[in-house]
This record gives sequence, C-alpha cells and structure tokens, in this order.
Amino acid sequence: MVRLKQWSEFQAVMSAGSVARTPHFVLHQWQPSAKASTGSGFEEAPTLFVDGVLMMGALTPKRWAKRAVTRNLIRRQIHAVSRDFEKGLMPTAYVVRLRATFNAQKFVSASSDVLKQTVREELKQLFGRVSTP
Repeated sequence: MVRLKQWSEFQAVMSAGSVARTPHFVLHQWQPSAKASTGSGFEEAPTLFVDGVLMMGALTPKRWAKRAVTRNLIRRQIHAVSRDFEKGLMPTAYVVRLRATFNAQKFVSASSDVLKQTVREELKQLFGRVSTP
C-alpha cells in the first residue's frame, strides 16, 4: 500500500465522491475513467494514479481534531486499519476524511486507549462497507 502525499492527489480522489460514511468519517474512492483513445499526433495525459496499486490517504482537519496528538492518533489508526483490510479493497486510491469531532466530555484525554479503540471500531465499520470478503 502506498500513501497519498500530494494535495492534488487528495483533491482528485475526493472529487470522485464518497462510497461510505460513518458518524465521524467519510471514505472517498477514486473511480478510474475509461481510457480515451487518441488519434495520431496526440499523447495521453499523464494519470495521477498507477493502475493496480492500492493508495491510501488520511485527512484529519484541525477543525474537527484541535490537538495534533489526536490528529496523529487518528491518522495512525486509519493507516493501521486500512492495512488490515488491504486484501479486500479494490486496488485504487482512497481517502479517509474526518468529518466530525469526537465528544470532548467523553474523551477527555487527547490520546487515550478508549479514543483509540473507538476510532478503530468506527474505521472497521467504514472499511467493512466497501471491502469484499
């Protein structure tokens, strides 16, 4: 699995639309378009993503996770859970985006085992919706 790094890659995947969502996360999947045949004298435009390669990106905005510790915890969990579901995912590009904040009254610590377990369970639900057995 390859990690997405360029902002243009994230934008391209997110513009393709979402395929699954949970209360805190959205999963975007790149939909490769059919290759257009070009006549002589024209070159194909370079593609952003390599066919047959699973690519994963994690987007955790400061708006929804104020502390860097929490954003890093969520990002690490996204990549760990995606590795668990790697075999069942179609080899294309994905972006997991945090879309809501976790309750500060329930999760007092910025990086607790309870928060880690909650994030992990929700990500398993998210990937379970698009994964093939």
